[in-house]
Amino acid sequence: MSRINLVDPVSATGASAELLGEIRSAFGVAPNMFRAVANSPAALASMWGSFGALGKGRLGAKLGEQIAVAVADRNDCHYCLAAHTALGRKAGATAEEMTAAQHGKSADPKTAAALTFAQKLVEARGQVSDVDVRTLRDAGFDDEDVVEIIAHVALNLFTNYINVALAVPVDFPGVKLVREAA
Repeated sequence: MSRINLVDPVSATGASAELLGEIRSAFGVAPNMFRAVANSPAALASMWGSFGALGKGRLGAKLGEQIAVAVADRNDCHYCLAAHTALGRKAGATAEEMTAAQHGKSADPKTAAALTFAQKLVEARGQVSDVDVRTLRDAGFDDEDVVEIIAHVALNLFTNYINVALAVPVDFPGVKLVREAA
């Protein structure tokens, strides 16, 4: 049970109603996470705007979703792990690629570098080294990409914290966290 009211898109008003309408158009429904965040129109606008902006970024949807599951697993966020695994599959990732991403792994060296960096960023709370950034560059990422990877991590920290702190009910097919599967 959620620790916060899940705003009903049908009875929502103002900016939250407008944004929930956009979200329903994109997903076919208003997922519970967005319904929880809709309690604050400003927070919902921030979250939805960030998803939209990063969705148009250079990294692509598949890598964005792989980063999301790597971050979700580190933060024990069942909701985001389930949602981003489903979205990653829609973006063209295989089930095996999404499972590997939970572990911060990929058969593609460039993707592996991004996932390793994302996990390090979370674990070290941003305190990465020159070597960590240079490793991304050596894998083929430029400054724009590095900043975009960090933006994906930051957005996913926001969504993880919302879902974990507020116990938002998962409304996507469940996926086991790496630590649970071990």
